[in-house]
Amino acid sequence: MIEIERKFLVKSDKFRPEAQSATRIVQGFLNTHPERTVRIRIKGEKGFITVKGKSDEKGLSRYEWEKEIPVKEAEELMLLCEEGVIEKTRYEIRAGNHCVEVDEFRGPNSGLILAEIELTSENEDFYRPDWLGKEVTGDIRYYNSQLSKKPYTSWTT
Repeated sequence: MIEIERKFLVKSDKFRPEAQSATRIVQGFLNTHPERTVRIRIKGEKGFITVKGKSDEKGLSRYEWEKEIPVKEAEELMLLCEEGVIEKTRYEIRAGNHCVEVDEFRGPNSGLILAEIELTSENEDFYRPDWLGKEVTGDIRYYNSQLSKKPYTSWTT
């Protein structure tokens, strides 16, 4: 399946009252090769394994395959992950015809809040809440696989 996604910084806390849910996520990476990443995620009480391909030139779309696995298996696989586990709270917010996922990072990535919106086409119009800030789609520094290696709190600019 091809995932088409745009990513934005969040510039205020105004998203919080609009959130329909908030879920704790812990994730690690078995592989962070630029051509493919393999992620293990524990989202609430569920486990997942996800394989993502290389992004297109604009960073808008890439292949993604995901399968739910028992949380116990996800916990075991987390022990094999590369150094740098990602911890965050995901808020789901209805924005027009879409769901915006806002990730508030914890630990070494504290202070970073990102919003992602999945689209059906690269040119699809969508409602932009006023708390959406600068678009960072395609900026690999904001990929979770990269945040696990070079956390937000270590950035100098």
